[in-house]
Amino acid sequence: MHHRSDKLTDAEAAIRAALFDGATLMVGGFGLVGKPLTLVSALNASPFTGLTVISNNLGEPGRYLGQTLLLGKIRRAVGSYFTSNPDAVRAHAEGRLEVTLLPQGTLSEAIRAGGAGLGGFYTPTGVGTLLAEGHEVRELGGRQFLLQTPLTADVALVRAHRADRLGNLVYRATARNFNPLMATAARTVIAEVDEIVEPGELDPEIVATPHLHVDRLVLAQERL
Repeated sequence: MHHRSDKLTDAEAAIRAALFDGATLMVGGFGLVGKPLTLVSALNASPFTGLTVISNNLGEPGRYLGQTLLLGKIRRAVGSYFTSNPDAVRAHAEGRLEVTLLPQGTLSEAIRAGGAGLGGFYTPTGVGTLLAEGHEVRELGGRQFLLQTPLTADVALVRAHRADRLGNLVYRATARNFNPLMATAARTVIAEVDEIVEPGELDPEIVATPHLHVDRLVLAQERL
């Protein structure tokens, strides 16, 4: 039995209230694992376009963020692994999709930096490659490092396993992936969860995202 939550709403209402045309959107998940599938489906049914999507990848062909792409809603994608979706590769080649490619560790650290309010960080990853174009490069301790600026978003869609009705989140295994980082780096956070319990029922030692980061809770209707 699911308990009442002051933050609990349905996916369509949450998307409608938080998003707008041209918004920057973080979406958790590695492939479809840890992806907020119910929220992405609601996004696909919404009228919003011109989005910048920060996510590891753009789903699978025709599925979830892959469908978002085919619907013409995504203007720019920031992530690490787009070749799993040939539609994304084609859209970029045809000039319909702007892509910013970041190494996966750089992507996660840039999100963390955004959530921590940092101005950026220096990394050796990408030095001497095309990925360094447009970045400041400095020598530190005899090595070359490039400056990576932080990533933030207007809205983050994250996937967790359990929540209490305040919005404290617990994740499951590798489905955690980028979700806790993204929950710190967006102005509005919508969390999709399997179950909502009363405050005090979650072991505080396993809470990864405190409730202060979470604005809305949505019960998962779609699962892998």
